[in-house]
Amino acid sequence: QVQLVESGGGLVQTGGSLRLSCAASGSITGIHAMGWYRQAPGKQRELVAGLTSGGSTNYADFVKGRFTISRDNAKNTVYLQMSSLKPEDTAVYYCNMRGTIVLGLQYDTWGQGTQVTVSS
Repeated sequence: QVQLVESGGGLVQTGGSLRLSCAASGSITGIHAMGWYRQAPGKQRELVAGLTSGGSTNYADFVKGRFTISRDNAKNTVYLQMSSLKPEDTAVYYCNMRGTIVLGLQYDTWGQGTQVTVSS
C-alpha cells in the first residue's frame, strides 16, 4: 500500500547540483530506513546513501563529500542533495523506504526511478 514518487531529476552540466525528492504515500505508521540507489546502463544497482530513523547515515565512497541525504518524517519524504556532479553520476536514481504500515506489517518499497544525466 506504500507508494513512492521521485522527482528532481534532469539534465545538468558537470559541476552542477540537483536535489532529488522522494515522497511516500500510504498507510505508513513508521519509517525504519530510507535510501537512495542508482543504476547506470550495463551496471548493477548500487547504494548511494542511506539514512536510518535514528539519523545515522551511510554513503558510498564515490559520493562522499558531494551528496547529502536528509529526511522530513512529517512528510514521509527523503531528499538527496547532489553537488559537484560528474558524468559518471549519470544513472537512474531510485528511492527506497522500509518501515511499518497498519497492523504492524512491514514494508519495503521502491520508487520508479528518476533519470539524472550529467553532461560533460
